[in-house]
Amino acid sequence: MYLHHFGLHSTPFSLSPHPEFFYAGARRGATLEALCYAILQGEGIVKVTGEVGSGKTMLCRMLSERLPSTVIVIYIANPSLSPDELLYTLAADLGLDTDTMRVSAVIRAIQQVLIERHTEGKCVVVLIDEAHAMPRDSLEEIRLLSNLETTRSKLLQIVLFGQPELDTVLARNDLRQLRERVVHSFALTALKPDDIRDYLAFRLTAAGYRGDELFSPAVRAVIAEASQGLTRRINLIADKCLLAAFAEDTRHITVAHAQAALADCAFHAPRRRLLLPPRTLAWLGAGLVLTVCGVWATAWLAQRGLLSLSALGL
Repeated sequence: MYLHHFGLHSTPFSLSPHPEFFYAGARRGATLEALCYAILQGEGIVKVTGEVGSGKTMLCRMLSERLPSTVIVIYIANPSLSPDELLYTLAADLGLDTDTMRVSAVIRAIQQVLIERHTEGKCVVVLIDEAHAMPRDSLEEIRLLSNLETTRSKLLQIVLFGQPELDTVLARNDLRQLRERVVHSFALTALKPDDIRDYLAFRLTAAGYRGDELFSPAVRAVIAEASQGLTRRINLIADKCLLAAFAEDTRHITVAHAQAALADCAFHAPRRRLLLPPRTLAWLGAGLVLTVCGVWATAWLAQRGLLSLSALGL
């Protein structure tokens, strides 16, 4: 859509966690290296917390990419698994056929295959997303799994990714044994204004941009305030800014473009009605449709009166 307009070879602010767009600033790179070290040392459970949209999924993806081939990575995205479901999921990812096994047999089978992998010089790490939403009994099962070990090392490494509420959950008295097994804790903090400047420039460069600075200090100030330094929000706003500038056939992103972009973001409560050219507003409101269906779909809707300023809430 706007790629050719800005000289890009890919979308710079996609929400998908592509490794080539991993921003190592704001201690993200240092946290990734520390996570790799902690896992390879095999010391126990590691915890990573961050607000919604702070970059936990990207960090998790990068961790999977960065670990050596001797590390078998298992990713569990469903936090609502019961203890038994957690065990069967882990067993399946380890290649075990557990259709006729009882839970006690599954645990023994998991331990046996972990010992075999250890003998082969490999280790297994389980990355658990949205851990703050896990049932209490499933968290207790994680503690029991962390007990699987040889006389010298752990057989299973576990990394818990979650929102800050995970700290509150682990602070419960009935989970103190699990809390005491967390040997490393990392927190993804919000990007500061200088970080946002570097982040925007990095993502644009990674997408092929080679021109002058697109986001002026004034525009970045709008993005910083509205996003609260959360990378997902930054991506959403920046992408819509590019779309707004493209709609007006300019490569100069203005504060008005940024404000129009905010008006089209679900997380932002607009303070006032924006006075922008209808063409710009229409492009912004249809942004998500365009990315999926293409420009022709928008034209089709407009011709039939299905896409209007009133439909966009303006």
